[in-house]
Amino acid sequence: MEAVQPPEFIKLLANDLRWGLLKALTTSDLQVNELVAQLQQPMNLISYHLKKMRDDALVTTRRSEADGRDIYYSLDLNRLRTLYLEAGTALHPAIGLNLPMIDVSQLPDQRVLFVCTHNSARSQMAEGLLRHLSQGHLNVLSAGSHPTTVHPDAIHTMATFGIDISQQQSRPLSDIEGQSFDYVITVCDKAREICPTFPGSGLAMHWGFPDPVVIQDDLERRGVFEDTARQLKSRIEYFLSTLSSA
Repeated sequence: MEAVQPPEFIKLLANDLRWGLLKALTTSDLQVNELVAQLQQPMNLISYHLKKMRDDALVTTRRSEADGRDIYYSLDLNRLRTLYLEAGTALHPAIGLNLPMIDVSQLPDQRVLFVCTHNSARSQMAEGLLRHLSQGHLNVLSAGSHPTTVHPDAIHTMATFGIDISQQQSRPLSDIEGQSFDYVITVCDKAREICPTFPGSGLAMHWGFPDPVVIQDDLERRGVFEDTARQLKSRIEYFLSTLSSA
């Protein structure tokens, strides 16, 4: 009988350190020094395995929008899931079947806060998406370190998803000072560096996205807003699946 080689994806996962890196990045975007601290491994070894995962397009990088020097590593959850299901299908067709829909009625009663600098685009879309996808079963807010107003392109983009955020308001972090949250999720690098510690916060997470508002060309900016919304929707769907399985 001819030997059957396992998919390369399985070989990629069959390493304790790479598994640890993936596990850490499923929750939050992180810098390499943070991964070194979490996994207690030398930086050169962490960097080597991150490169392996970048070569397979599982992990992407971007420079911090805060100062342009730090680099954030981000896990492509959709690609991870696709490769995982393909590997399962290669073993047996039934293993690669899609996962069941999330029963939002079983979500725990929890509070989630999204934070970005101006509370005008990324955090507003995230707030609207999570409230919509959880069907109101979660208490969702957003705030900014230097709030302005909700950007018209954020309202327009969410409308294409069937979500109305036209009544949402930008608010400063000072408005929610002292409140308790189960999750505080920063969606821009600048906000992450100044985001205060909220009492009772169960978990601080970072999903970094470039600011679409800074793009001057109207058509290009609309496209980036739409792409950011799609990526946020994906992250939020995976986030909801972890809550429903808890």
